[in-house]
Amino acid sequence: MRINDLLSSGKKFVSLEFFPPKDKAAWPAFFYEVGKLSTLSPLFVSVTYGAGGSTQANTLELVSRFSKDFGLNPMAHLTCVGASEDYLRGFLDSLVEAGVDNVLALRGDPPQGQEDFKPEDAAFQHASDLAGFISKAYPDICIGVAGYPEKHPQAESLETDIDYLKLKVEQGGKFAITQLFFDNDHYFAFVEKCRARGITVPIIPGVLPIMNLASIKRILGLCGATLPPSYLERLEAANTKGGADAVRELGVDYARTQCQDLVARGAPGVHLYTLNKAQACLDIVKGLSL
Repeated sequence: MRINDLLSSGKKFVSLEFFPPKDKAAWPAFFYEVGKLSTLSPLFVSVTYGAGGSTQANTLELVSRFSKDFGLNPMAHLTCVGASEDYLRGFLDSLVEAGVDNVLALRGDPPQGQEDFKPEDAAFQHASDLAGFISKAYPDICIGVAGYPEKHPQAESLETDIDYLKLKVEQGGKFAITQLFFDNDHYFAFVEKCRARGITVPIIPGVLPIMNLASIKRILGLCGATLPPSYLERLEAANTKGGADAVRELGVDYARTQCQDLVARGAPGVHLYTLNKAQACLDIVKGLSL
């Protein structure tokens, strides 16, 4: 089902994001985690690419299986990396054949070893180009886009970045999912600024439970999000005293509190970056009023 139609009900929800394992030998364990998380009845589930679009074929297969085998409502990520009109039409035609109604239109990150994004086709340099193409060529597909509460790391300013978000919406985006953040005030200030710029689509907050200290520092370096200093101090202390298990416990507890506050303060729902770890997400959603 089209996600924008589901969002129109106004009911609070949880949605989930997965990334495809590169090695198909890992798929049985991956689907075991998916099965556990299907008990949450997520509004939708999104399937990302590997770095530089390296798992695009797996994304297509997974969204099909999510729908057929688990009864989940899938959304495929689609980027400008290596994009051409012929390739995009082939991918989108396959989604339509599989009954997938939703796409998250992204510019994408450059392939590993390439510092700057270099478009394959001049017609697909930005996420707005991709959204515009899908909207015109496949009007029955619901398009999601990305928003950045602390701005995209390559944007000149948050205000400029919000202008880009407005363009993506004007080109066909029906809702936005945010990049991860750890201070809810960033999200609510971002939504307020978007509304002031005339962006009226639902803006879904993306929440990531911290499971590993070294990993989150690497992720923050890529996406431009920040950790509150007090939270970072607690994570480092937990890592020193209790290691990985203590970091995970603190990360899950923080994400649960973050989600509770988001819902209580008026967010439409929460989008969990699952890291393909079911139990952490089950622990986070427990007790949420959805």
